[in-house]
Amino acid sequence: MSAPGRSGFSPGLAVLLSSDEAKVSPQKPHLVSYHDEIGHQDIERTIEHIFDLPHKSVVRPPNLIDVGFVRSVLRKQAGKFDLGCDKDRHKYDDGVLTVDKGAAQTKVVLDDSSICGKFKRIWGPLLVESSAPFSSARANACVWNGKWMYEVTLESSGVQQLGWATLLCPFTDQKGVGDADDSYAFDGRRVTKWNNEPKPYGQLWAVGDVIGCCISLDAGEISFYRNGNFLGVAFDGICKVGPRKGYYPAISLSEGERCHLNFGSHPFRYPVDGFDPIEAPPRSWMFVAYLLRCLFRLLEVQNLEKSESAYFEKLRRVKKFAPLRELFRPISEGICAEFFSVIEGSQRCHEYITWGPFITLLTDILRAREPHDFLCLDQVLELLLQFPGCNSLLQELIVALSCMCKAAPLVLTKCPFSGSYPFLALVCHILRHKDVMHLWWNSEGFAFSFEGFLTMKIPNKQDLQYLVPSVWWPGSSEDEVSMTLPMTTLSDAIKKIEEKHLELCSLVICFVPPASPHQLPGSVFRSFVQSLILKARGGDHRIAVNGTFNDTVLVSLYTVILHLLSEGFSMYFSGPASSSRVNYGNGVGFLHKGGKRRFPTQLLFRNDAYYSVIPRIGGSLNHLLTLHQVDTKEDEVQWDEGCMNDEEIQITHTTVQKPCCCSITDVTVGLRFKENYKYIPSTSKGPYKPMHERSSHVAAECNGRSLSDEIEDKPSTSAQSEIEYGYQALHNLESIPMTNQFSSEALKEEELLDFMLLLYHLGVSPNFRQAFYFMSQQSQSISLLEETDRQIREKTCMEQLRRLKEAWNTYHEDLVDCVRHCVWYRATIFSSWKQRGMYATCMWVVELLLVLSDSFSTFNYIPEFYVKSLVDCFHALRRSDPPFVSPAVFLKHGLASFVTLVVRHFDDPRIVSADLKDLLLQSISVLVQYKEFMFVFENNQEAINRMPRSLLSAFDNRSWIPVTNILFQLCKGVGFASSKNAESSSSATFQVLLRETCIHEQELFLSFLNRLFNTLSWTMTEFSMSIREMQDKHQVADLQQRKCSVIFDISCSLARILEFCTREIPHAFFMGPDMNLRRLTELIVFILNHIMSAADAEFFDMTLRRPGQHQEKTNRTMILAPLVGIILNLMEHSSTSGHKELNDVVAVFTSMDCPATIHFGLQYLLSYNWSNVLRGDASLAKLVQLEEFSHYFRRMTASVDGDEEQSFITGREDEEDTCCICYNCDSDTTFEPCHHRSCYGCISRQLLNSQRCFFCNAVVTSVTRIAADS
Repeated sequence: MSAPGRSGFSPGLAVLLSSDEAKVSPQKPHLVSYHDEIGHQDIERTIEHIFDLPHKSVVRPPNLIDVGFVRSVLRKQAGKFDLGCDKDRHKYDDGVLTVDKGAAQTKVVLDDSSICGKFKRIWGPLLVESSAPFSSARANACVWNGKWMYEVTLESSGVQQLGWATLLCPFTDQKGVGDADDSYAFDGRRVTKWNNEPKPYGQLWAVGDVIGCCISLDAGEISFYRNGNFLGVAFDGICKVGPRKGYYPAISLSEGERCHLNFGSHPFRYPVDGFDPIEAPPRSWMFVAYLLRCLFRLLEVQNLEKSESAYFEKLRRVKKFAPLRELFRPISEGICAEFFSVIEGSQRCHEYITWGPFITLLTDILRAREPHDFLCLDQVLELLLQFPGCNSLLQELIVALSCMCKAAPLVLTKCPFSGSYPFLALVCHILRHKDVMHLWWNSEGFAFSFEGFLTMKIPNKQDLQYLVPSVWWPGSSEDEVSMTLPMTTLSDAIKKIEEKHLELCSLVICFVPPASPHQLPGSVFRSFVQSLILKARGGDHRIAVNGTFNDTVLVSLYTVILHLLSEGFSMYFSGPASSSRVNYGNGVGFLHKGGKRRFPTQLLFRNDAYYSVIPRIGGSLNHLLTLHQVDTKEDEVQWDEGCMNDEEIQITHTTVQKPCCCSITDVTVGLRFKENYKYIPSTSKGPYKPMHERSSHVAAECNGRSLSDEIEDKPSTSAQSEIEYGYQALHNLESIPMTNQFSSEALKEEELLDFMLLLYHLGVSPNFRQAFYFMSQQSQSISLLEETDRQIREKTCMEQLRRLKEAWNTYHEDLVDCVRHCVWYRATIFSSWKQRGMYATCMWVVELLLVLSDSFSTFNYIPEFYVKSLVDCFHALRRSDPPFVSPAVFLKHGLASFVTLVVRHFDDPRIVSADLKDLLLQSISVLVQYKEFMFVFENNQEAINRMPRSLLSAFDNRSWIPVTNILFQLCKGVGFASSKNAESSSSATFQVLLRETCIHEQELFLSFLNRLFNTLSWTMTEFSMSIREMQDKHQVADLQQRKCSVIFDISCSLARILEFCTREIPHAFFMGPDMNLRRLTELIVFILNHIMSAADAEFFDMTLRRPGQHQEKTNRTMILAPLVGIILNLMEHSSTSGHKELNDVVAVFTSMDCPATIHFGLQYLLSYNWSNVLRGDASLAKLVQLEEFSHYFRRMTASVDGDEEQSFITGREDEEDTCCICYNCDSDTTFEPCHHRSCYGCISRQLLNSQRCFFCNAVVTSVTRIAADS
């Protein structure tokens, strides 16, 4: 099929306009006047040109030229094309057999009798999906002679084996095409070819790829193509076969995989010279294509008369055709009548022509690049709609265009009018005709084709090499401009496609179907979105399994709705279709309206199929309906924008200073758009205006103090006609009668917001995660590359140099790939207008959730995806590339209430989902790492009042990791050997608040302290076991190294928190029973023992270091420093306190049964090289105190050893009274009711974690302390 972007004029006419060409094509001598004078040609010569006939072969009829005369001329040409078809059919008789169907006259499809597994037909017989773990099938046609091919369009990119097989190839539930000697296959997911065993071959494929499967039986070769690119000969010397016992096209698909087969029912997207389709084209297709070319030439001649441009004036000076004003109608109707008479008798011809020559005709008329010829396209559509067979033709056309959108790749040289843009531009204009829109809506393929139009082909690694040929990063030798230009070009192409998506969805939103009962604007769009979301949610399991789900439809819908809500979409209804119009961007976008805000709570209480399965904050919908009564009288909630913030810091759309989303001056937006001539249809009353993001009066209303840089990234617009039927305003629907159910109401902005949040959660959020993954990998690869460069400069050993250069090449390749992916994501999801809309969305949803949180029953019904989308969107903005705004203003400009939300609800008992609570905790954990965001927490009243206590209570078995990270960030900077420069995000405010909370909430603090002891003991045990396992294997695996590094980091954070507790709440370890102090001592000895047991110090430090980290930032100092700090804090408090009942620190250490280990550990701490860490820090002086503690410990242990020796001599009379758990203290406490005895310390420690006796497992009801004198 011809490319849709070719010139709208035939080569012959183009030659006449070229000043470089002196000769006219000898194949078309009739294009040049054969008369001496310059004037009008005879009408016969004009007809000869239109019908591509020899010179003077047409004789004017005695009467007027009518449809009958035109059809008679055309029928004389039909015989010539039939002869050509007969010649081509001989090759099919000699090389193709349609099994059990006779000659090759029937459609080639999958043979049902050959299927192993199960295939589900999605659309027609050739778009199939495997619904079994592994499904295989052959076609019903085989080849044994010649060169043949078929195409497969991938609708998923997982495990598929495509190729050829004979009848001898067995299919099972585990073996398919390529798993036997008589079958050959290519699998682009695993990049392998299969013939009994896999071998590397080809390229990684992607969704939307068109795979050409070719077999040359003359040469004995099988080869494959990806999007027209030759992948090389996959197999040669294939087995010869006899006549009618040949190779069948065959496929094997894993579960959930989907593909669209084309054996020749449609023209190939990427035909290969010399290879024929297995299914022969219909006999009449060449004649039909000729008729369409005649119609195209007729339009060309007509344009010569109508055009007033200098381009055509030059042509008229060379030659003039006879005037066609009176002849256009009979000639065009004659061509169309003959066209429909040929195709209506053959379904195969109807389908083949639509997917091939007919689409080529329409795209050539419209022109792939702007300005588009809408007038000429309208003329053709009006002409075609006169014929009864046009309806089925247009239905097939729309399906064909949607399928082409799925497989249309972006081509850098054709940007910005590349990818699916030409097909979208064509269908958008066609659907502006009311009859065509009704026809599309009423067809079976409405949802299928609508989904196809919103699909965009995503490039993979190989594709990005062509789209971004040069890459740049800081420090590279490339020129930054060499990468910036392709990135800008890609951005422009994406914006063109997104513009057409917006236009198409706007047409559907405005469409009012002629159905009973009467439906309102937006009902069709609502139904489509709901069904699509149900489909996407049903595919969640498949997404998790193989990752092949194409979410670009969800992303496209999200982008459309974001533009409608953020940039504005005003629609007016003026009665008849002739006076209707659409204005984009007139009025403030819904998300940017200041003042009073409203949200209909009935949206949350819906119980339809779309909404009932969605998890809510309070649990499932059925569960909530039985437990919580809903106040149905309250139809909506209202609030004033910014009401959650203090008046002195309020920044809203109505204040002088605007939020970042509207503090940009957009008055100059119009200067960025060139004023092109816009096509104005005959029914319109005025010119169509360009679609700006925001109109100038909106900018004036929302303009305040500008940010440093103005947002330049605006969605573009192409010339387009107006929508030709009536519709209502999205934001002005109050006058429309409403019913109780949203399904029968006109579409409202609040409902669009609900859709948009769910679309973000399902489709957009994974894209941001992928983008941030590549951004992180890019930074890491740059660090690795720089480190490798340094090592190459320092190494002299040839073997080491060789290995380093190999590593450098690997890092460089990974970095280039990451940079290309970052360029793609920057062009698609990080455009500034989207960031602005995302920011406004965050502001809106944060306020909504805070208002609803005051209503107990309503808050429970909030869908979980509201919170998840908000949090993810917030952090996507925070990490965006390029940054939307600086961190200093990110939270201040309207989003300070986000801190209030996460702090209020991360420990909210109304939220039943632990994952949701973890998500809120993770947000706090991330934000408190940055000084700018920490400042917002310190000035947030909700954080001051709630966060310290909530953090301590949330430190449970599930949430301890994010709570650990948060507490570490709050407490760091005050411990031993803490770097002042690295602790800039610590908070003295929250350190004071935490100390006060621990003092006043003693029971809560003791419970937290118990969990802290247990958790730190567990993490150090896990870390030690991992280290020993790697030492035994004498190698460090990447996954295990990452595990070690993460566990070690968490252990260090827990140790720092424990150090903070000993510094700020020392009385918890000194006053009263010595259990906490004893547990602390045991933990110090336990950690020291694990650290010192590592035989190889270099291996130990290497294990902790993640890729890209420097040695001085990751070593054992991180865990040893807090241990020293804990001991020094205990000593300092013990020496300064005057309480006699204080527990003696040294005595507790001395009472341990491993004095040699403790002494060795203290010496290890004293001999450790602290100078590299402290470097003149005041902590150096404290090491003297540690040395004094060590000397005192040695004297005490010597004294204890003497006492123990004396005790051994005097006998063992008191052995029965010793605790059988610790063998250190007297058994002075009894469990009730079982009466087992132990020391008070061991019993108390047991009861912290379990209320059962550790001897008999009985439930302990009370503990009795035995008096000393008894």
